Amino acid sequence: MSLLMEYSLPLIITISMLFFVVAILYSSVGHGGASGYLAVFSFFAIAPKEMSSTALLLNIVVASIAFIAFYRAGHFSLKLAFPFLITSIPLALLGGMLQISTSLYSFLLGFVLVGAAVWLASHLTIFDVKNKIQPPKFLIALFIGGGVGFLSGIVGVGGGIFLSPLFILMKWSDVKTTSAVSASFIVLNSIAGILGRYISDNLVIGEYLPLVLAASVGGYIGSRLGAIKFSDLLLRRLLAVVLVIAALKLFIISYAA
Repeated sequence: MSLLMEYSLPLIITISMLFFVVAILYSSVGHGGASGYLAVFSFFAIAPKEMSSTALLLNIVVASIAFIAFYRAGHFSLKLAFPFLITSIPLALLGGMLQISTSLYSFLLGFVLVGAAVWLASHLTIFDVKNKIQPPKFLIALFIGGGVGFLSGIVGVGGGIFLSPLFILMKWSDVKTTSAVSASFIVLNSIAGILGRYISDNLVIGEYLPLVLAASVGGYIGSRLGAIKFSDLLLRRLLAVVLVIAALKLFIISYAA
């Protein structure tokens, strides 16, 4: 269904505000917010194809804004990002070309949302840890980039929710560099996912101009705050609760199917 055609104006405004908040939270650490948008979508009768395609589109917009902010601040490392991108982009394209059942999509998306919830709930603790930095070996980066890219293409996320905490936990980079690299990873993999859906005639994007505008403004604000880490713990954990509820709903749908 089309959001603008089927939903009332107050509901569209409500969803737009939710997307605005999601974009602020995610872009502040270099993310596009796809998992958050998908969580919001999951509460409404939106078809999986339309959910994933639209989330990828919003991801490109918001993560691009975030990347520009972190790049201009001098935090991006092409040397660190390159090996992850080599395998992630073609596999995100392949993942985007796959057409899966509604039940399997619901299960995979639920899994991704749980991962996003865990990341959000523990984000501040993880990123406050000061560790000695040592970049990953080239082959390890290739393998991880490919795996994350493939899952990202299937579900309709950029993969940053997996990549960012991994970078910090494994001591591969500092906070700011992680945000910049994640933003570039998300943008390119989201583009690949969109292209894969287009090639396989699996691209369905609704009339969501209000959501794009809301996410863009939120992304601008969040990315500006990203230079000095956005740290509202309560809002992050509230969003984590929303993601868990949405994930449970999706798991129920996949089980019932």
